[in-house]
Amino acid sequence: MTDLTDDPIEAPAGHYWDIDLIAAELREAREEWRNAHRRHAELGAEGFPSRAVIEKIMAALTGALFPLRLGPSFVRRHNEEAFVAETLQTALSRLYGQIRRELSYAAGTDAPLLIDEDAGRIIGHFARSLPKLRRLIDSDIAAAYAGDPAARSVDEVLTCYPGALAIVHYRLAHLLHGPGAPLVARIISDVAHSKTGIDIHPGANIGEGFFIDHGTGVVIGETAVIGRRVRLYQAVTLGARSFPADADGALRRGLARHPIVEDDVTIYAGATILGRVTIGAGSVIGGNVWLTVSVPPGSVITQARAHRDADARTTEAVGGIDG
Repeated sequence: MTDLTDDPIEAPAGHYWDIDLIAAELREAREEWRNAHRRHAELGAEGFPSRAVIEKIMAALTGALFPLRLGPSFVRRHNEEAFVAETLQTALSRLYGQIRRELSYAAGTDAPLLIDEDAGRIIGHFARSLPKLRRLIDSDIAAAYAGDPAARSVDEVLTCYPGALAIVHYRLAHLLHGPGAPLVARIISDVAHSKTGIDIHPGANIGEGFFIDHGTGVVIGETAVIGRRVRLYQAVTLGARSFPADADGALRRGLARHPIVEDDVTIYAGATILGRVTIGAGSVIGGNVWLTVSVPPGSVITQARAHRDADARTTEAVGGIDG
């Protein structure tokens, strides 16, 4: 990418543009936007969580959770306890500050004491949940190692698998999403998304032993519910089938619109499952299947089967096809 500051060619200022006019029109565009979205008023850099800071916080937190593998190179068994304590103290303090920014941004009012109390509640819940979260992530790493013959160790899974990185970030983000910091949570998830190509909304509910193999292109929607010991492959989508709107045409938010995937389900590469449908426990969904209906436990769905079932449902819905 060219650095414009190093460009030796001097621009003929005043010949090709009118800076005052452009700046004035940009100001007008900003004002139009802010007036149209006043309830989401932009408060500037001081009132909005910083993605750059949150990315550093996540690096610190993952290092504190797995100090000998994801921490800095100087960490050894003899000093990992001190490293974890010091890193957590700093990272949690900075995360508290980012949560406070989100709450201030959302409230748009001068109520610092209430904001401090709410931010304290959220960060306290997050901090106390970290030991349980570590064990939950351990189950994900163990599932990946058990399910992939190419994995030579759990350490390889943790440090090399994009699915592991995405799941760790999702689980940290999920701890913040429900208690009241959804914006910070979404930034955390997107940090992993930008690095792995795996997009897991922090609002999704995912059980233990979750494994994403390869992973690029996986999309898991906000209201998806995934049971225990579920395995997904690359390019799987657990998405919404439609987006209902209110009388004014605005999308209705918060509705349960993504799939429910029960325990011990495997979904192969490229499968797309849309809507609030249920994939029964122990089912196998084949590659490139497009599925918008529920399937019972123990189902094996391939492309040919999916087409036959869809044709049968269409025939039933119209009362038969007149040949």
